Amino acid sequence: MKQFAAFVKKEFRHILRDRRTLLILLGMPVAQILLFGFAITTEVRNARVAVWDPAPDVETRRVVERIDASPYFTVAERLGSPGDIDDVFRRGRAGLVVVFGPGPADEPDGGTGGAAIQLIADGTDPNQAVMLTNYATGIIASGAAAPPVEVRMLYNPQGRSAFNFVPGVMGLILMLICAMMTAIAIVREKETGTMEVLLASPVRPVYIILAKAVPYFVLSVANLATILLLAVFVLGVPVAGNLVWLVAVSLLFIFTALALGLLISTLVGNQMAAMLASGMGLMMPTMLLSGLIFPIESMPPPLQWLSCAVPARWYIEAVRRVMIQGVEVRFVLREIAILGGMALVFVAASLRNFKTRLS
Repeated sequence: MKQFAAFVKKEFRHILRDRRTLLILLGMPVAQILLFGFAITTEVRNARVAVWDPAPDVETRRVVERIDASPYFTVAERLGSPGDIDDVFRRGRAGLVVVFGPGPADEPDGGTGGAAIQLIADGTDPNQAVMLTNYATGIIASGAAAPPVEVRMLYNPQGRSAFNFVPGVMGLILMLICAMMTAIAIVREKETGTMEVLLASPVRPVYIILAKAVPYFVLSVANLATILLLAVFVLGVPVAGNLVWLVAVSLLFIFTALALGLLISTLVGNQMAAMLASGMGLMMPTMLLSGLIFPIESMPPPLQWLSCAVPARWYIEAVRRVMIQGVEVRFVLREIAILGGMALVFVAASLRNFKTRLS
């Protein structure tokens, strides 16, 4: 028993001495319960609403005040014309537009088809759009002499779920493949000792690292082509926007994910740690904080700020706008700039952390 106790004591000392293992054992459960507890929600919270009211009166003001006073919505802006409706959706400034005033259903300027109120939602995320319109309909119906309400879905009138999950799955697959495979490939060279041989060659270390990433870039491009072909010809998801810009944004995201994989490879020393950091460490934030499954605006503010550091969030937003909404590239310049900035930061940090001598 003394020998057994000595081995147990040794293992405890080994775990307590290894801060990374201790962080995984004690920190991961805390992070998971907090993320799952706050990020996983089907409730609507503080969703941004835009209002177009061409003839404001007492009744329309009361409806807007009831919507704004609820914890589910925040009236973000008032539109000056029906032409602004598409603009607020394409720029991501609102998830729901409330239109007042009856009009012919076929009017191109936003007529409400005889209904006193029309609720227009962004159908690129059909589940979220249905929840927004249901919540808003309930709030409107709670008032006295509630007017009739008509619901309209933009960009996805059939409410097909494929329009939502295809951009999200693209971001998840490309992130995991690029980051995880690149990190594991470089760390494998360290473990087997072949990295020392490569560093002893006349080739500069930066070119060695970039050469390790090139094959995975090519494979990721092939995956991108496969995903797009399946989405269009099998799932029936159209590419409403410019295909060239869609591919360009995807290539930028692939490069960002590869740069993140390079950074992870400089921070860990073995394949298991690389797999945990690039697999579990990236999968959970990508699934929960990127808007892939749960709306970001319904999360608490700290998690919304944390989601800004998730590259897949900006890629998914850009793909939804270009691929589903069919917007011009000027509507996704913010996402492109953020992904480009992240790529530069990851590359710079990787080069700074990379050790040219392994000992």
